[in-house]
Amino acid sequence: MSSSLPADCVGLVSPQTVHFDQPLALACGRQLDQYDLVYETYGQLNATRSNAVLICHALSGHHHAAGYNSLDERKPGWWDNAIGPGKPIDTNKFFVVSLNNLGGCNGSTGPASTNPATGKPYGGEFPVLNVVDWVHSQARLADLLNIKVWAAVIGGSLGGMQALQWSITYPERVRNAVVIASAPKLSAQNIAFNEVARQAILSDPEYHGGQFYAHNVVPKRGLMLARMVGHITYLSDAAMGSKFGRELKTDHLNYDFHSVEFQVESYLRYQGEEFSGRFDANTYVLMTKALDYFDPAAAFNDDLSLAMAQAQANFLVVSFTTDWRFSPERSREIVDALLEARKSVSYLEVDAPQGHDAFLLPIERYFTALRGYLNRIDC
Repeated sequence: MSSSLPADCVGLVSPQTVHFDQPLALACGRQLDQYDLVYETYGQLNATRSNAVLICHALSGHHHAAGYNSLDERKPGWWDNAIGPGKPIDTNKFFVVSLNNLGGCNGSTGPASTNPATGKPYGGEFPVLNVVDWVHSQARLADLLNIKVWAAVIGGSLGGMQALQWSITYPERVRNAVVIASAPKLSAQNIAFNEVARQAILSDPEYHGGQFYAHNVVPKRGLMLARMVGHITYLSDAAMGSKFGRELKTDHLNYDFHSVEFQVESYLRYQGEEFSGRFDANTYVLMTKALDYFDPAAAFNDDLSLAMAQAQANFLVVSFTTDWRFSPERSREIVDALLEARKSVSYLEVDAPQGHDAFLLPIERYFTALRGYLNRIDC
């Protein structure tokens, strides 16, 4: 890439690592005695420390949300189109914090990390995590940064679940929660998709019960299949149809079971291959379980409005018409619960053909609403 970065880019950024020695009790009943979190920041924290925004990542996300880690980096951070000077999450106004969650594979303590008790990677012995565990660890990071209250906690998909959990668990520390393309809990169908993805990994002979690091192998085929299944759910039928249709990659049908004949087959295999080369199989299993377990209403007699009654934040909830992974109906469940709890909530349903992945894209109506909402925050 050119040494000249775009004017609306946060520029070159360096990830930071912080070590915590205080044990973290987990929802599963276990604890992490010590752990690291990797994070990046963009913009400047103001004198009153009142302009901080937390970005929560989705399943395969990480700390690198905006800018470039080097001039040689081919692509910027995963949400660079939303974060930067003059962008919807405006770094001229906000101090933005983005981290890699516990259990991740981009520097924060996770299954590939060394277990201090054994001197070997945790592997499949890494504790099962819940969204609330991430929120507790994020609160400790906020404490370290001396951020008492977030101006906003923002996330899409699994990140939106974290924003919801923040508003319930630490209501006094969140002024605004932005929940994008998310749900108050997974449907049976979503849990089923996650289980198929996990079984693709767990049944790979190279998985070795999660201890594949010791064997110097990677369950690549299982992880590739898991990503292919997941990726199908992130796109709408219309998006896949307009992008690929039934176009052939070759000029004829081969009438066998091994050839890559359709363009969509080629695309899915590429996505799976690329993902399996950069993501950890144990992390994928762990993150999908955290998705499955998320159900904040469970602690309030399965009453979502009672759960949301704990919140003190204002809310922006956004959904996309062709998102069938987390459909608009699921966002409206959140909105209805917030209204019943007499909370301040704005809701936008965006007509977008891209499916679930629309939350990552600079769709004009979506970004206009996000920018307008955040511009109203008084820092």
